[in-house]
Amino acid sequence: MFGLDLPWWELIARGAIVYCALLIMMRLSGRRTVGQFTPFDLLVVMLLSEAVSNSMTGGDESLFGGLIIAATLVALTVLFAFITSRSRKLEEIIEGSPVLIGRDGVFFDKVMKRCRLSESDVEVALREADCPRPEMKCAFLEADGQISILRKPQ
Repeated sequence: MFGLDLPWWELIARGAIVYCALLIMMRLSGRRTVGQFTPFDLLVVMLLSEAVSNSMTGGDESLFGGLIIAATLVALTVLFAFITSRSRKLEEIIEGSPVLIGRDGVFFDKVMKRCRLSESDVEVALREADCPRPEMKCAFLEADGQISILRKPQ
């Protein structure tokens, strides 16, 4: 229970490698993966965590092993938050930046396809903003996957 099956440094290395690999995969999968979870998305996240758990622990089922990996993941999260708060360029690489998806009531089809947005996604965002399409000034897909709608001045 308390004895480690692997050296402590290997647990830290495994946790860091898996964390960085999953961060890259999530960035490559697109903004909508992170922003709005459907039951399918939640299932994928749960299965991802199960799929990588053995690669982080290397078979170590000790209490200390789990705590070392958990501390590594928290430390990496804090480290990335610190780095992105200090560097605009790294923030854009790691977290992404907003994308203009529409202007003056018209949505850009090519941009929406590239961002994997459906017509219903933007219709929901317009309803949530209580903004009819003709009154829309700009629409953005935010880095967190949310759609922001700006209204034309009255």
